[in-house]
Amino acid sequence: MKRRAHGLLFCTLGCLWHPLAALPQAAAGAGKVGAQHAAAQRDGQHDFDFNIGTWKTHVTRLVHPLSGAAVWAQYDGTSAVRPVWKGRASLFELEVDGPAGHIEGVGLRLYNPRSRQWSLNWANGSDGTLNPPMIGAFKDGRGEFFDQEQFNGRAILARNSFSDITPSSSRFEQAFSDDGGKTWETNWIMTFTRAPAPAKQPQRVKAQRTAVPSAPVLHHAATARDRQPDFDFDIGAWKVHVSRLERPLTGSVKWTALDGTVVVRKVWDGRANLAEVEADGPTGHLEILSLRLYDPRARQWSLNFATSSGGVMAVPMVGELKNGRGEFVDQEQFNGRTILVRFVISPVTADSVRSEQAFSDDGGKTWEVNWINTYTRMKDGT
Repeated sequence: MKRRAHGLLFCTLGCLWHPLAALPQAAAGAGKVGAQHAAAQRDGQHDFDFNIGTWKTHVTRLVHPLSGAAVWAQYDGTSAVRPVWKGRASLFELEVDGPAGHIEGVGLRLYNPRSRQWSLNWANGSDGTLNPPMIGAFKDGRGEFFDQEQFNGRAILARNSFSDITPSSSRFEQAFSDDGGKTWETNWIMTFTRAPAPAKQPQRVKAQRTAVPSAPVLHHAATARDRQPDFDFDIGAWKVHVSRLERPLTGSVKWTALDGTVVVRKVWDGRANLAEVEADGPTGHLEILSLRLYDPRARQWSLNFATSSGGVMAVPMVGELKNGRGEFVDQEQFNGRTILVRFVISPVTADSVRSEQAFSDDGGKTWEVNWINTYTRMKDGT
């Protein structure tokens, strides 16, 4: 679990301009030769199906990697994996404890249908920041994923691997290399054993449920400046109507519309959440997910999103909600130029929300709105 060893508002359809705009262009540009080549390649979109479910998890962690020290720490707990996009993505939640402390993390795995590779995106509960992705694939029953990163001031290679896969067990290892991959030092081992299905709980009598007064929700002693509960309003299912400016920063005034649903689920008891979006319109079908993570030290949220067509995480937008208004900003590339992107949420009520995305190519002096979302909470299954 890499740097994690040491230690999802969806833009909610808002900061999607780039993936959505690329879809029809990519489809139009795919020729017959490319299609034949893709058909000949192995389709790995269900490679992580083996991991779906709840697992007893044992973690062995090398305390000081690449130091020559052989001190290991042990942890035990559980992990749970649930499918997203019918298995083309999955959410991995880990919670373990040991003499060295508590580890809580979340991993979002995304399949890229064009490269036919997976990206593994990890965040530690202690800092709520998404790490750079590890990229790779499965072959002959073994998955290997790599990246290059900084560790103790040096550039190293990191490798994650999945092996010994059976219907009821599997093994994960992380290793570092500081010599360009010639040698590897394993520093994190996880063994998974499928947990038995939970026993059916007897139905409680209503009088028993109401006899004891419920305890107040404390949100980890949240202070007036703590932004952790900011997205509690968004948990649940919503209808969404999207208005999209077709060609931002060109003077265009042509808009298109999409309609669909958004489902938002808690992660880490609300310190993170995952939003899943499906929408349709004249431009086609859209599937998006967003992992929103709270950084308790900065007291800010990062909004991290991906589309099913691309299978990679975009640049995170960072910010907070204050006085009923949320504002999140990033800097990114658009049509070959570096621009600012702003996502605003306002106003928020129990049953409705509005959000807007805007671009600025003059350092924030002026902004052009190019995406407007209106959300209405779904009730009684409607």
